[in-house]
Amino acid sequence: MSTPTQDAAADAAAGRHRVGGPTITFGESVNTDVIIPGRYLVSIDPAELAEHAFEPLGPEVQQRLRASRIVVAGRNFGCGSAREQAATCLIGAGVQAVVAASFSRVFFRNAINTGLVAVECPDAVAALEAAGGEGDMWVDYDAGTVEVAGRTFHFAPYPQGLKDILDDGGLIPHLMRDSAPSTTEQEGASR
Repeated sequence: MSTPTQDAAADAAAGRHRVGGPTITFGESVNTDVIIPGRYLVSIDPAELAEHAFEPLGPEVQQRLRASRIVVAGRNFGCGSAREQAATCLIGAGVQAVVAASFSRVFFRNAINTGLVAVECPDAVAALEAAGGEGDMWVDYDAGTVEVAGRTFHFAPYPQGLKDILDDGGLIPHLMRDSAPSTTEQEGASR
């Protein structure tokens, strides 16, 4: 039998793999030039970039984006330029995950590398669309599930290496964690 502390630790570990909330829905072939226009690429600050996320679509869309936690889209989300800032601006806007029918491969990897959950689950996208295109969605990238409209859909869970990168907040924090000297190494160096 587990203790309350063990149960709390297990719940916390499970919670770190589960993200979600209100959605904003886009169509197919959403280009990185629409996600973050090229003139703003002089910045790498997520908060600054977020001010211009989806700017070509107008202030109403930008306002809805900031109130959303999940971006939902059709096929080929993130096509166009291979700009890392497309994922970074979404993080700055408070987005926790993108669920799409499919992704541009470069966008998918940029999302993971910046710590943004990206999930291909066409059935979940279709279910949200059938439910009117709005509502809450929850993604558990450890279990490989998307919950929407009272249903649960499965996708191939991430390999452990990608989970580790997401758990650490992106590729750079992950590499820094892996390259940090261990306590044993630090003690040996101080002798």
